[in-house]
Amino acid sequence: MPPDNSTSDPAPKSQSRREFLLWAGRLGGFAAVGALGILTWREVSNGVFATGQGPAYEAWQDWNSPGGSNLELVEAAVLAANAHDSQPWLFELGASTVDLYANSSHNLGAIDPLLREMYVSLGCALENLMLAAPANGLTPSLTLMPDPADQSHVAHIDLSVGQTIISPLYSEIPKRHTNRYPYDTSRPVTSQTLSAMTALIDVPEVNVVWLTSAADMKSFADLTIMATEAFIADPQQVATDFSWYRQDWSQLQTLKDGITPDAAGLPPITDTLSKIVTISAAQDEQAWLSQTENVALATAAAYGVLNISDAQDSSQELEAGRIYERMHLWATMNGLAMQPLNATLERRDREQSAGLAPVITQGLAGLLPDTYLQAVMPFRIGYPTQEAPLSPRIPAEQVLKQG
Repeated sequence: MPPDNSTSDPAPKSQSRREFLLWAGRLGGFAAVGALGILTWREVSNGVFATGQGPAYEAWQDWNSPGGSNLELVEAAVLAANAHDSQPWLFELGASTVDLYANSSHNLGAIDPLLREMYVSLGCALENLMLAAPANGLTPSLTLMPDPADQSHVAHIDLSVGQTIISPLYSEIPKRHTNRYPYDTSRPVTSQTLSAMTALIDVPEVNVVWLTSAADMKSFADLTIMATEAFIADPQQVATDFSWYRQDWSQLQTLKDGITPDAAGLPPITDTLSKIVTISAAQDEQAWLSQTENVALATAAAYGVLNISDAQDSSQELEAGRIYERMHLWATMNGLAMQPLNATLERRDREQSAGLAPVITQGLAGLLPDTYLQAVMPFRIGYPTQEAPLSPRIPAEQVLKQG
């Protein structure tokens, strides 16, 4: 279940989110300065001026510091992409082994009822770990899902002393961030670039479908908006989603996870003011819908959808996560930005698990007729217009499995 957030969200003020965003967008430079000039100590202490600072962000600086006992591998792993910044991982370190486990306390509940996003997120962490091993002079030997009786034990890695090999992708680990800002609509992503990313796939069970034509991109965008609206109309999904929203600075620094205003892709003034005006779950979800429609979908250069051959195979979901992380690191190295767009699959999984009408499931069947049941990770890609901020991370020492 998600962390207990009962102390973090006071009752919302009467101003609506839409009114607030409109007001923020209309603020000119002097008006903004005047507004910021009347901040109370509450706002200052709530991190208005402290983007990317504090204990919640220290893992980005400590990511390859010598720690002994293979801790360096975990320091790289915890910086991986993951759904809702839930960080659903635990690591067990041996003298020459690392074991990766799912952390059930960080499950996404109604958002991820089939655990698809959990396994994909764990695969992303695993990819960073597999890059970190040779960079630290170790040769890794990987076994996925090593214990059929324990579905939380997702990987076992045997380590032997080997040659130090630093992959160019390894060096991108601290630079890779999910970018929710607008992408540059004047710069298309070439077919050669997409082909180079496809070539990063090294297992036959995983493939990628690129949506680049105007018709395909519109179909995907329309379905994503429909899925987002259905998500917002689902009280359980909304409640779970909002439980991962970190508007309170103290809570963020304690938990070191979740979605923050800074990482939401808002304009700078709106980002700052969103930390001043407390918002409700409904206001937050409407802002998400607007951001999805008017920024993410409106400025994407292309969409990609990673697919697997067996939706019931957790090993394949892990492999898909590894490939997504590999693609994102490669994209970062080549000046590109990426952002997962999971609303369609979150609704598909919800429809299947709760016995709901298969509206989004059928929509995906029309969009990806050969692979829709196995789609595991949709995302957008493009050239960034601004640098993505840091997201919080639980440090390596705090995600080690005890006992």
